Amino acid sequence: MKRKICINCSSHQLHEFLDLGIQPNGNNFPTTETKDSEPLFPLSMMVCEDCWQVQIAEFPSQDFLFSNHPYITGVNIPIVRHFKHLVQKTIKKLDLPPNSLVLDIGCNDGSLLKIFQSHGMRVLGVDPGLRCGELAKSQGIEVCRSFWNLEAGKAMQQLGLQPDLITATAVFYHLPDLHSFIQGLKQVMHDNSVFMVQCVNLGDLIGKNQFDHFYHEHSCIHSITALQRLFTSSGMRLLDLEYVDIHGGSFILYVGLDSHPSTTNESIQHALDAEGEMGLLSISTYIKFADRVKKNAKDLVTLLKHLKEENKRVFALGAPVKGNTLLNYCNIGSDLVECATEVNKFKIGRLTPGTHIPIVDEKLLPEQPDYYLVLSWNFLDYLISKYKTYLINGGKFIVPVPEVKVLSFEDLGESGNL
Repeated sequence: MKRKICINCSSHQLHEFLDLGIQPNGNNFPTTETKDSEPLFPLSMMVCEDCWQVQIAEFPSQDFLFSNHPYITGVNIPIVRHFKHLVQKTIKKLDLPPNSLVLDIGCNDGSLLKIFQSHGMRVLGVDPGLRCGELAKSQGIEVCRSFWNLEAGKAMQQLGLQPDLITATAVFYHLPDLHSFIQGLKQVMHDNSVFMVQCVNLGDLIGKNQFDHFYHEHSCIHSITALQRLFTSSGMRLLDLEYVDIHGGSFILYVGLDSHPSTTNESIQHALDAEGEMGLLSISTYIKFADRVKKNAKDLVTLLKHLKEENKRVFALGAPVKGNTLLNYCNIGSDLVECATEVNKFKIGRLTPGTHIPIVDEKLLPEQPDYYLVLSWNFLDYLISKYKTYLINGGKFIVPVPEVKVLSFEDLGESGNL
């Protein structure tokens, strides 16, 4: 058997710490006609004991995962709000003048670029998805339909394009070839260019038991320690770092060429020190995490079975890809969760991958359930506000991480929030 290689440092010192079983692509929602022919792939996670990169053990085809991607940024209200704040902060932080060129890699429906455009920036998107690319173009955003890699960077260089800012939000951990992506960046960056990358934070994931961040699209989950190794080996330099609450805990990292005039902010060293203190450079941390995940899954299934015995109705709130990791790992089907409610028209009327729970339009529900299993727990505060009346009337949320808990209106503060 061919030995697995770290996608960061090419080491063979990979340790498998969590096996989530054989699962379908969590973003490929079948119909009743296609549910019996879903492709299945192993889903297990490994950590490199040389550079501490966390990565998936086996990589499905990128074309299969992303060419017909159903995720649409614009329907996700918390993300759009986050983007508005992010754009304002970034323009101020980098002192970007009007008419600067912003390139968004994995631009989806153009939601981020539309906000940059409203601030007087020239914008260009890159995305492999046909559906979301057309949505971006309908908003007046020019999109190159392509994955980003060395070849894409060379093609853009030949067009004479040199972005002042390159963004990648929730994209840089979707890559089986990190080095080709970075070499593509270097083709188009000038001395003052900045690559702003937003990633799920490994420290939050491990510390808060967020195992459902692991799915086939997430080829890797990053720490600052691993990214310091990656970018330094590629002739680039970490410039600055901020932490944000989005997606259950993420970081925004600013990276430039070695020749960038800015000095490296002390936030980088603080992050490296903190990751060492929290145990991210120790294999025992990952083994203990896996043990907590197993207990979490057992507790959730036990609760759902108990509610079924009491004839309580449980719906899933949202059908995000992370939720499908959880449902499949726990083997939770329509016997325990009656349906999943959604706002995304590309999911409504279909089934959850693997577990085949019907997905329904949240606006067309004839009645509310006794409990909602909050699969989109990363937007819990927003969902509490949105479903405040439901909670006031006695409905309850089941929140699966960091540990399983049942949340009622009485558990909220006077403001109606956690």
